Amino acid sequence: VQLQASGGGLVQPGGSLALSCAASGSIFSINRMGWYRQPPGKQRELVATITSVGVTNYADSVKGRFTISRDNAKNTVYLQMNSLKPEDTAVYYCHYISLGDGMNSWGKGTQVTVSS
Repeated sequence: VQLQASGGGLVQPGGSLALSCAASGSIFSINRMGWYRQPPGKQRELVATITSVGVTNYADSVKGRFTISRDNAKNTVYLQMNSLKPEDTAVYYCHYISLGDGMNSWGKGTQVTVSS
């Protein structure tokens, strides 16, 4: 499975950004897609995930500010990020995992910078 992410960029604190990630290839119908991020000098961490039936999971640090959604017809997952904080600055990575055989893929990262 190939993942093509778009979005990201520079935004001021309190602002909003949206990310999207389109999957292509041999996509298993039962899957989980989501976003992880790697802040400067830190390890990669979960942001949010959503299964193909719409079950979501969020990191505590983004609950109430970020919303993950998906369009199964387009094999695309979205991340709406509101009330952004400087600590949200990171490289954001899209992830796919088949809930059948466990095969997974990572997209190329996209930079999100929150700064005044």
